Amino acid sequence: METTTTSHLWEYLPIIVLGIVAAGFVVTTMVLTHMVGPRRKTKIKNEAFECGIEAQGNARSPFSIKYFLVAILFVLFDVEVIFMYPWAVNFKELGVFGLWEMFAFMGLMIIGLVYIIKKGALNWEK
Repeated sequence: METTTTSHLWEYLPIIVLGIVAAGFVVTTMVLTHMVGPRRKTKIKNEAFECGIEAQGNARSPFSIKYFLVAILFVLFDVEVIFMYPWAVNFKELGVFGLWEMFAFMGLMIIGLVYIIKKGALNWEK
């Protein structure tokens, strides 16, 4: 029984080697750039650079909460599509049970959307 477990562990060896090589590349690149790169810090280098236009005002000015709310809602409903893809791929294998599960999932998403609309989260005039 040990031989099958050991042989299965050997199948992961290329993945482990790839992870070690990738981590080594990242660490080596970061160390070399800090060792070889310039270290002169001046006032001009520390300024923010945006398309050659001089910075105006404070970069820490507050954003409207609506911006963040719309961004979070976009991510929420974008993740919905990610859950729908495996369901669509396995549609025939899941059968009627899978169809009802997707109806329940979509129903919850629609209830959430209706709640968001009733709360006025997408109303920009407020």
